[in-house]
Amino acid sequence: MKIVLPLPATLTSLFVVAVEHLPFDVGTFVPWRVPGPYRKAARDALDTPPGLTVSLEPTPWRPAGLALAGDERRRLRRAGQHVLVSTTAPPHRLPGNVQTARAVARALALQGGGLLIDPLTASAVPACPRCPGEPRDFRLGDDWLTWDVRIHDDATCPPWDPSDTAACDCLRVTSRGLSRFALPEITLDGAACAHSLCATGLLRSVAHRLVTDQLAHLKAHPLATCHEIDDLLRIQPSGAFRGGPPFGVRLTPCEADLGEPGRAGGVRRLKVGPDPGSGRLTCLKVGPPSGFTGSLNDWLCTTRSADLTSLGPAARPALAA
Repeated sequence: MKIVLPLPATLTSLFVVAVEHLPFDVGTFVPWRVPGPYRKAARDALDTPPGLTVSLEPTPWRPAGLALAGDERRRLRRAGQHVLVSTTAPPHRLPGNVQTARAVARALALQGGGLLIDPLTASAVPACPRCPGEPRDFRLGDDWLTWDVRIHDDATCPPWDPSDTAACDCLRVTSRGLSRFALPEITLDGAACAHSLCATGLLRSVAHRLVTDQLAHLKAHPLATCHEIDDLLRIQPSGAFRGGPPFGVRLTPCEADLGEPGRAGGVRRLKVGPDPGSGRLTCLKVGPPSGFTGSLNDWLCTTRSADLTSLGPAARPALAA
């Protein structure tokens, strides 16, 4: 079966730089002081409205639901101004336009001593003298994606043995950031909470496949208004799991409600349906292929357990990012 993903005429992506006080004029900084290969791209985007817009707002920026570390929260509290960096372009301009916008935001954050925030992923993006600038080559793993990990209010894992995965289905992991690439977010719902690393690693591989295929389709068909994908995909593991055996996943259109920001739980079961009025799918549920006879937890074990063992304990914490 085919899943039709409508492609919008344009996509807008936003980055925010929260600063105590910007010591220079934004208009003279961008694009001339944007480093590396993105200076010319930023200049060209500024010359073709609404391609790239940069504006200083003389007010604090205080959103809810951000996943920030302690130092990042302190820097956000101290910030008295914020700069909005926005890019609007047709999908076939991906990923270059969003790389350029983030390169501009990185430069502003570095020179202004600010905190760079990606509202779509609800997280801060590294921008400091010790951190690299915007990479020339696009990689999905370069902070373009984060994961919302939640436990259902009616958690079923026995409190005396939370690793009893046969009796647990309380975990839900959902991506944040795929909509930037004109894709639905992806979710895995109903696994055991002990499998959070496996679930996140599996979804990361699925996301890599979806974005790779989407960018290739947009490059080959820049005027396309939709992209048809198979609901059954053969996935080659990526990232830390690269080199593992391929596995099959089934994608089911669904609608996801993440609940209240910052609250564990408050998760309702998925419903099938597009975003009302938009014609776009908000989410794709990831699960085992129809021929698999075991449970979701059994499937996760067959696709990931051998790979996790081979990684060793030192590598496993990185999978939670």
